[in-house]
Amino acid sequence: MAGTLRIGRHEIGDQTPCYVVAEIGHNHQGSVEKARELFREAKLAGAHAVKLQKRDNRGLYTRAAYHKPYDNENSFGATYGEHREFLEFGAKEYRALQAYASELQIDFFSTAFDIASADLLEEIGVVAYKIASGDLKSTPLLKHVASFGKPMILSTGGAGIEDVQRAYDTIVPVNPQLAILQCTAGYPASFEELDLRVIEQYRERFPCAVIGYSGHDNGIAMPVAAYVLGARIVEKHFTLNRAMKGTDHAFSLEPVGLRKMVRDLERTCKALGDGVKKIYDSEKAPIIKMGKSLVVARDLAAGHVLAADDIVMKSPGGGIPPYELDKVVGRITLTPLYEDDFLSFEMLSKPSAEFARS
Repeated sequence: MAGTLRIGRHEIGDQTPCYVVAEIGHNHQGSVEKARELFREAKLAGAHAVKLQKRDNRGLYTRAAYHKPYDNENSFGATYGEHREFLEFGAKEYRALQAYASELQIDFFSTAFDIASADLLEEIGVVAYKIASGDLKSTPLLKHVASFGKPMILSTGGAGIEDVQRAYDTIVPVNPQLAILQCTAGYPASFEELDLRVIEQYRERFPCAVIGYSGHDNGIAMPVAAYVLGARIVEKHFTLNRAMKGTDHAFSLEPVGLRKMVRDLERTCKALGDGVKKIYDSEKAPIIKMGKSLVVARDLAAGHVLAADDIVMKSPGGGIPPYELDKVVGRITLTPLYEDDFLSFEMLSKPSAEFARS
């Protein structure tokens, strides 16, 4: 039995459409207005949630890391700290964006990279928390976020199964509202390293959790494959333009790509069905047209005992189906029959006692 989860407006599980998270991260480039545009486009594309990333940069990084020169084409500051601070939103911006997401009727939450950020997000009342792959081993952070009692989504890039199990064992006794996403922490991730079948392993090993996929791959095909394997949450990075400045844009989906991915996931959800083989009304006419019936191979007189070579299979269907051939051979024609006549049981004798016993 697979797990279920409720995030904001949405129930998530095997009986519901795939929950799509547009991971905006810092693709807003430090602009609230650009973040609002990303929210709008994500909603128009059919995403169920938008997600940011929250860091308390001075508390998160060592002084050496914070002040390290950061001179490259994607930098928004002379040092890594300046770069990160340029991209960071505070409580005021988060509250404004939370209100805008509510107006759009799209779920809004964020990755908490540290305890101070988690506390800020809890203060403004986000509906869920994302834990990044890099914090899978950060058990104090996991426990702290779990204590809020909100749904948690855990990425598992760069981890062994023992790391995933440890995180699960840390969170679930405190808070059973957990989703675990298969993830490969390459940026972008190569297709041969996606290991989508791990989704099946997760579903078997963690049956109370909702299993999903966080994709750093290029394109929209792999989320559909992940869904078929049992992923019920799909997270993909999202941007307005893949050529924009920043490290994540190149492997992010643009609005058209996100729209197509949501469309394909919705179609796949419907197409998988309930596992019961059935006949649809839409199939009946084509199957009659393409099918075959038993017809008379040559002119036959009344009283003729039908042999196998008196009968051929021809289209269309709708007459006696070919699988009934053995029930026709040996019967006697009650009227004259002519080449290409469709056979029917009404024009044939009842089976003899000997034939009926065979």
